[in-house]
Amino acid sequence: MGAIISYFFITLNFGYSSFIIPAFLFIMGLQLTRIIRVNLWKWFFCMAFVMIWSSIVFAEFLTSLLPDLVFNPGGNHGLFCAQHLENMFGVSGTTIILIFTGIVFLTYLSSETIKAVRFLLNPIGAISRRVKLTVTNNEAKDTDDVPSQTDVLVETTNEVDEVNKPIIVETTPSDVLEESSPNNMDNDPPNTNNLSVNVGKTTPIATNNTLNNNDNIGTPINPKEPFTKYKYPTLDLLKKYDNDRKPQVDMDEIKANNEQIVRVLKSFGIEIKEIKATVGPTVTLYEITPAEGVRIAKIRNLEDDIALNLSALGIRIIAPIPGKGTIGIEVPNKKPNIVSMESILNSKKFQDSKLELPIAFGKTITNDVYIADLAKIPHLLVAGATGMGKSVGLNVILTSLLYKKHPNELKIVLIDPKQVEFSIYEPISKHFMAALPENADTPIITDVSKVVRTLNSLCTLMEDRYTLLRKAKVRNVKEYNEKFINRTLDPRNGHDYMPYIVVIIDEFGDLIMTQGKEIELPIARIAQKARAVGIHMIIATQRPTTNIITGTIKANFPGRVAYKVSASVDSRTILDRPGANQLACKGDMLVLNVPDPKMNTSDPVRIQCALIETDEVNKINEYIEHQPGPVDPLLLPEPASDEDVNGGAYVTDMDNLDPLFEEAARSVIISQQGSTSMLQRQYSIGYNRAGRIMDQLEKAGIVGAARGSKTRDVLLADESQLATIMATLKG
Repeated sequence: MGAIISYFFITLNFGYSSFIIPAFLFIMGLQLTRIIRVNLWKWFFCMAFVMIWSSIVFAEFLTSLLPDLVFNPGGNHGLFCAQHLENMFGVSGTTIILIFTGIVFLTYLSSETIKAVRFLLNPIGAISRRVKLTVTNNEAKDTDDVPSQTDVLVETTNEVDEVNKPIIVETTPSDVLEESSPNNMDNDPPNTNNLSVNVGKTTPIATNNTLNNNDNIGTPINPKEPFTKYKYPTLDLLKKYDNDRKPQVDMDEIKANNEQIVRVLKSFGIEIKEIKATVGPTVTLYEITPAEGVRIAKIRNLEDDIALNLSALGIRIIAPIPGKGTIGIEVPNKKPNIVSMESILNSKKFQDSKLELPIAFGKTITNDVYIADLAKIPHLLVAGATGMGKSVGLNVILTSLLYKKHPNELKIVLIDPKQVEFSIYEPISKHFMAALPENADTPIITDVSKVVRTLNSLCTLMEDRYTLLRKAKVRNVKEYNEKFINRTLDPRNGHDYMPYIVVIIDEFGDLIMTQGKEIELPIARIAQKARAVGIHMIIATQRPTTNIITGTIKANFPGRVAYKVSASVDSRTILDRPGANQLACKGDMLVLNVPDPKMNTSDPVRIQCALIETDEVNKINEYIEHQPGPVDPLLLPEPASDEDVNGGAYVTDMDNLDPLFEEAARSVIISQQGSTSMLQRQYSIGYNRAGRIMDQLEKAGIVGAARGSKTRDVLLADESQLATIMATLKG
């Protein structure tokens, strides 16, 4: 068989060039086994051309050199083509055609062929050009990479005429000292860039900085000034893990799970055509293709049965997978891999990211880095049970922003009722924090009583920014900053660069319990309007119940991140669907309505959150602390009024007292308790009317200010004092 095949290819067809055929088959085998990745069609046509061309060349030039061969070196194909070309063009013409086609083919493969041809045609010129370049580089190195004035004149001698010769202006130390003397301290320092070589012009050198200032008007403003020497945190501050770069894949576990899934489905009468596994850092996705006639709901109802047979902590069925004709079964790995923060931030996707506020969450099941833009979300709701990685996730969000944003481009407002979660960020408070003037010394808010005032201040800042946007005739903060950087907005009219402001509230449930509606109102206002002016909110809670995550909050926070929760009802509260109660270990989370630039899906995406430990965060904060930056946090404006939330609540009208005002006041004084709910129960009235009566009582000085869920203080001791107040109000 070997003799027959070799006779067919070597003797009857292509001669020695037939050995290209097994070479191509070997490359194709490497491609099929995924050892290498090549374009097989390109390799096929290129190697086919080489085989045909070589066959003709061997027949033309090797026949006379190897006369004793029993077959032609180029085979019968090469012999036929060579003879036919010689009959038409002769030996010289055939040689020229072969050389020309060879050069064209090599040029198609690489542009270096042209340089080689030039060298062959003019070797002396090519060598001289190389020598000239080498000499120039050596001279530049000897003069600290600055070309001498002689070099400049030599290179421009043929380009300028005798009249417009280069004019070289030299300065002496005395000139510099004279310009920088104490008498001229009010002037800007001399610009030495103007004292240089001017080619082709005889423009006089300016003796003052007038021209300089005019030139600067057209140059863009650098928003990072005056802290242009600020250095972003480096990746060596983060830990590296051995199994992060090369995830461990347990093939025995995958095969066993495959068999168990097929066996369980078959026991319930469900036939499948195909099953394949995609191994992620924490979860493996098994994609099954059911046979025709199998109902999806039947597979979806087998979630608990499959989990029982696989002995898994909890599985999740995706039926069907968006964009595919398959059903997904997510099974937690017995040995999950660590996704380090270093591997996420060191990825090409994050390094090349041009997003406004990039957040690198972690890795998906397919081991792709998941990055989202907080500026497009624009507000994020985070929920999860205690110990499931919620606090680590907040640190991941903050670290992603700190690695990408300059202190002049980003300010952060941290609200920490637990007092321990965000305390590690105190070293960077002057660089990245924003706070009210009275909180400048401790910008991380841990006192619940200061939260409402801070949020009302952000509402005031939001309205001020909208006023500036209206004056600048732009629609969002990005367009406004572009116009400011390009000097089209006058700072004398109040315009200034607007940094993004990210508000992060940890344990939102505790604030709702203590402050109630007072805190929900400014949060709703910020969530509804603040996106265009660059204010974004992230709130986190460990109890995603309906009395904490109300309809108003859910409607204004489209982005959702859910870690493992204890019950299906909690998952429906945060994601509007089950699934979060079936997540695996720490850091396993579902992300909803958080668009990745390269992913387009409305279903939750399962991600393994990156791991960043406390000592890593401390190293990052210490690094930033020693960088040049602001000496104080960004000061927020004072809220308009403590009683009238900026544009959100009504103003108490004391001229139109409620008919129940006097009776309600008497009841409050007698019981020495004042609350809106008490008035609702006692007089069978609605919440709005009861709240309006309570505000009038406060305005009249009968009860004190609201104290969250606690009852108000009653300021009057008996009804005689009430009679005096009523006489004043009626008079």
